[in-house]
Amino acid sequence: MPDFTVGVEEEFFLVDADTGELRPQSAAVLDATPTRPGDQVEPELRQSQIETGTGVCTDLDDVRSEISRLRTSLAAGAARTGARLMASGTHPFAHWGADPGVTPKAAYRRLERDYRQLTREQLICGCHVHVCVTDPEMAIQIMNRARLWLPVLVALSGNSPYWLGVDTDYSSYRRELFERWPTAGMPESFAAREDYDALVRDLVATEAIDQPARLYWDLRPSARYDTLEFRATDVLATVDEAVTIAGIVRALVETCHGEVTAGRAAKTPRPELLRAALWRAARYGLTDRLIDVHEPGIRPVTDVVQDLLDLIEPVLVERGEWAEVVSTCQRLLQEGNGAQRQRQAFEQRGRPEDVVDMLVEATIA
Repeated sequence: MPDFTVGVEEEFFLVDADTGELRPQSAAVLDATPTRPGDQVEPELRQSQIETGTGVCTDLDDVRSEISRLRTSLAAGAARTGARLMASGTHPFAHWGADPGVTPKAAYRRLERDYRQLTREQLICGCHVHVCVTDPEMAIQIMNRARLWLPVLVALSGNSPYWLGVDTDYSSYRRELFERWPTAGMPESFAAREDYDALVRDLVATEAIDQPARLYWDLRPSARYDTLEFRATDVLATVDEAVTIAGIVRALVETCHGEVTAGRAAKTPRPELLRAALWRAARYGLTDRLIDVHEPGIRPVTDVVQDLLDLIEPVLVERGEWAEVVSTCQRLLQEGNGAQRQRQAFEQRGRPEDVVDMLVEATIA
């Protein structure tokens, strides 16, 4: 793969077409879903979840085509079994116990054996964006720089305000649930690739992880591909938002690549500040101020988002993607992210089922 190609993995819920409750029947939906050779459409950890992955994309038109096609195909398969496809970081009202258990795969059974209650409550859906970086050393240096912008991605993508039928007052409660895992969270800075590789060896040797893929960081070198994998965001409510997050991430990687090549030093804020910035982004999303980790302080969300857009503008302009990305970001700032729209749907009649209906319709709109 050439550098800066992009791929997107999305996790979805299956819900009952009539009640909106979880439908733990991923195997039946997969059997009913029309696919093409090479499509990545797979079961996820829980039986009420399914994951898709695009092919390798060179531009945002490719990303949009792949995401739309996969969402539409999977929704059609779900419909054939009396289910619907829903893009949300958490289910608006279902209890995790409504899903009887993990998908019967060896890797998932091991997670259940090792992590017990964490695995039982792991009923969340995210979006992972992969950007190809073929040089392993360069990937680490890009990661050192790109990680500082993860809070902005979390704020834009928040789409999980409800948990067990309760409004958590978070934009992305999914993040708080996932942060409980011992290998989740923000990666720290690494001087070189050999330091990262040494850490992975130590974690495997101490049985903290059984394989590199168990590093559940918000940003990591992929264990499967020559990519940097951005894992911080909820699954996006709409195709437009998913495409835009992919565009921002790819442009950020390319911009950071340029900074490394130019010999610009990476900033290394204290990990406590970065954790605080991520928490605030998950808590408030786009409804309040965000922490600026570059010049430590708290600033209006519009300003911090604009800082990121200003940084990546040259890459987006050169690729002809500036107008599309800016348009979606402006709409999110004006109309709200997925979490805000979920609350708006609930406020209309006070029915959580209406939130499910809204999400289902948005998923393939």
